[in-house]
Amino acid sequence: MLNQVIWKDKKVLVTGHTGFKGSWLSIWLKMMGAKVIGYALEPYTDRDNFVLTKLEEKITHIIGDVRDYQKLYDVFIKYEPEFVFHLAAQPIVRESYLNPKETFDVNIGGIVNLLECCRLTESIKVIVNVTTDKCYENKELIRGYQENDRLGGYDPYSSSKAGSEIVTAAYRQSFFNPKKVNEHGKNIASARAGNVIGGGDWQIDRLIPDCMASLEKIEPVIIRNPSAVRPWQHVLEPLSGYLLLAETMFENPGQYCEAWNFGPEKGSMKPVGEIADLVVQNWGEGSWQDCSEKNAPHETNILKLDISKARTRLGWNPVLSIEQAVTATVDWYKSYKEKDIYKFNNQQIESYIN
Repeated sequence: MLNQVIWKDKKVLVTGHTGFKGSWLSIWLKMMGAKVIGYALEPYTDRDNFVLTKLEEKITHIIGDVRDYQKLYDVFIKYEPEFVFHLAAQPIVRESYLNPKETFDVNIGGIVNLLECCRLTESIKVIVNVTTDKCYENKELIRGYQENDRLGGYDPYSSSKAGSEIVTAAYRQSFFNPKKVNEHGKNIASARAGNVIGGGDWQIDRLIPDCMASLEKIEPVIIRNPSAVRPWQHVLEPLSGYLLLAETMFENPGQYCEAWNFGPEKGSMKPVGEIADLVVQNWGEGSWQDCSEKNAPHETNILKLDISKARTRLGWNPVLSIEQAVTATVDWYKSYKEKDIYKFNNQQIESYIN
């Protein structure tokens, strides 16, 4: 699916590389021969994927905040990246209720800073802004949301990501217009994935980290909203989409500069409770409890993505079933204390590709 030759010796900036998805993306890029420059805050815990894989020693690692425009711009000036993947974000819905201003500052101010740096940097060829399935105005529809559906967001996180999409569209039309790509040389797209699972995630208020933290302590897993339906997918699924999208824009300037959904197959759109059952089953023991909160902050009950566009125009398709995704995820958590996790991750990527 991917053309590894494209990435050989390419300078690729990944914001949010210390995070869950960013660390996996950086490892994959490194495997393909890219020169990865990471810009992010410190990792969340000492058990994060970034820490256990010792990624700091394998790529150019820079601690910085996307809200710090000058520091970010200095990175662009020094390293002259050709590809940019923007994953740095405040990613938690419930956290956005507690710190709405910070959420908007990071998720909207951060993308403005990044795109301004891209605008002023001649070396840039491809920009992928990673947002979320939650950027859509959610009407609790049974069908999956399509890329041309209305953007919105009930909570600060979701609306901040919709805002990030609008900023991206504005920069695309104003400064990176596909019709004038021969003049400015830049291609920009946004990518929207589902609820991503996989090894090395310990963020609060996410199902898999919550499950693993409880199961390791031999305690029941506390589930807040077991009936909520989400588009679950292994982390390698959307990452393969981001990489394919970047490759396609690079090889076809001006032709794919749009918004794209990279969600799972319909069979992976499951209630939270069913995923918790699969996690416990793969772990081998344990249980979960329904602790729904009557006065909890609003969270969407049903959310699905339509991936017809990526399937038809990019030739991208999900590879793993939800059962395979959960198995691969739990295998990581069973292994991280004893195995070489960088090698283990490489093996999971190779298995996914093949």
